[in-house]
Amino acid sequence: MQFKNIHIGSIIKQRVTEYEIGMSRICNFLKCKEEDVKIMYHTESLDSALLLRWSKLLGYDFFRVYSQHLILYSPQVNIKSTDASQNHQIHIPQFRKNIYTKELIDFILELLENGEKTKQEIIDEYKIPKTTLYKWASKYKK
Repeated sequence: MQFKNIHIGSIIKQRVTEYEIGMSRICNFLKCKEEDVKIMYHTESLDSALLLRWSKLLGYDFFRVYSQHLILYSPQVNIKSTDASQNHQIHIPQFRKNIYTKELIDFILELLENGEKTKQEIIDEYKIPKTTLYKWASKYKK
């Protein structure tokens, strides 16, 4: 899967094809017309409420695709605390960034096995700890 350039419509269409979900079921669940569904297949991004409905219908967490993109391509942000901001409470949920899915591990190991990137390039570019990468390489050897 391509985590850098995400085209969510094509990913949804692929999932629908794999599970042979009928168009009438999709239209009933999403409360839309067949033409709207076909347009969604060609759309690069979708509204989050609509993406949530697709996730429920197809039993797949499409938001995880975006999370994997953040893990791979977004540098970890350290917000410096100032005297004024130390008194503020955080009201939105805080998530750990370093949760790796099997798809992400497979993607990284594929880069390594195909010779597209060296271990050091992967460590530097994706900020994956050296010990984690070596554990993956020994654990998931093909």
